Amino acid sequence: MAKKVILDVDTGSDDAVAIMTAIGCEDLDIVAICTVWGNLEVEDTTINTLELVSAMGADDIPVYKGCSTAMVKYLDPTGIPFMSHAPIIKDGKELSIHSKRLGGLKPTDKKPEDIDAVSFYVNYLKNAKEKVTLIPVGPLTNLGEALSIAPEIVENIEEIVIMGGGDSLANVSPCAEANIWHDPEAATIVANCGASVLWIPLDATHSAALDMEDVKTLKEVGTFASKFAAGQVEQRIEFENAAYGEGKNDSAIHDALAVCAVIDRSVLTEVEKCNVKIGLFGFGAGETIIDRRRSPDEPNCEFAFKASKERFMEMLCEYLGKENA
Repeated sequence: MAKKVILDVDTGSDDAVAIMTAIGCEDLDIVAICTVWGNLEVEDTTINTLELVSAMGADDIPVYKGCSTAMVKYLDPTGIPFMSHAPIIKDGKELSIHSKRLGGLKPTDKKPEDIDAVSFYVNYLKNAKEKVTLIPVGPLTNLGEALSIAPEIVENIEEIVIMGGGDSLANVSPCAEANIWHDPEAATIVANCGASVLWIPLDATHSAALDMEDVKTLKEVGTFASKFAAGQVEQRIEFENAAYGEGKNDSAIHDALAVCAVIDRSVLTEVEKCNVKIGLFGFGAGETIIDRRRSPDEPNCEFAFKASKERFMEMLCEYLGKENA
C-alpha cells in the first residue's frame, strides 16, 4: 500500500525536483501539496507549484495556499537580517537560485483549493482514517500554526520529515539554515509536538550534492521531469559558482533528498537519535542546537548527518524517469 504523504513547499528550484520525485514514485500517495512563503513570496510559490503539478499531469493533487510570513519573527523590525539569494548579474545575464517563475512551464487553469493550508491540516488530520507522513521543505509556519490550533492532530501524523537545520553547516546566518531561520518559533512547535521527527539538514544534503556530470545524466534520462530537474540543478550550480567562487561546480538539492528519505531511508547513511532545540533570538535565531552534554535531554528526533550521493542519484533517475506529462 502506498504511503500517504503531504508535501509542504516553497517552490523554488529544489522544491520542484522534490515534487516531481514524489509524483514519480508509485509508493507515495500524495494527499495534498501545501505552499508557504520562503524562497519566494507565497503567491509565487503557489503559482510555481500549480504550474509544475499541471506540467506533470497530476492535476488531481490538491494544492493549498499557506502562510505568507512567519508566526512572530517579523513583528520585530530590529531583527538581524539574513544573507539573501538576490540575483547576480554575470556577463549581462541575471542568475538566481530560485527564479520567481520556474522557466519552461506553461500557465495553468488549475487553482489552489478554497481553504488555506492551515485549515486543511487541521480538518484533514482531525478526520484522517490512517496516519500520514508530512514532508515540510520550507519554513514550518503552516504546520506550526496548525499544531497550535489543534495539537491533537499529532495523533494522525506518522512522521514529520523536515528539510532544514544544520549541525556543522549554515547558509543564511553564521549558525542557521534558511527554513528554520525564517520561522524558529514554528520550528520549535513542530520539533516538540510529540510526533516522530526526522531532520534532513544541510550536513546530509551537502554530502549528496549533485554536479554537472549528474546534470548530464539526468538530461540523458530523457523525460520531461528529468530534463526539467537537470535545468534546475544547472541553474543552481551556475548561481552558486557566481556567488561563492568558480570551481565548486555542484549544488545540494536539499528538498529532493527529504522526499527520497521518505521513500527509502537507506539513502541516509549516518543518522543519530538526539535532542534538538531551536534558537529563537539574536544571532542564534534559527540554529538547530544538538544537546551534546554528557547527560543530554531525552532524544526528540532523528538527525541525518550524511547521505549516499550514489543512491540519491539512482532514485532521482528512477522516479524522474517515469514520464508523467
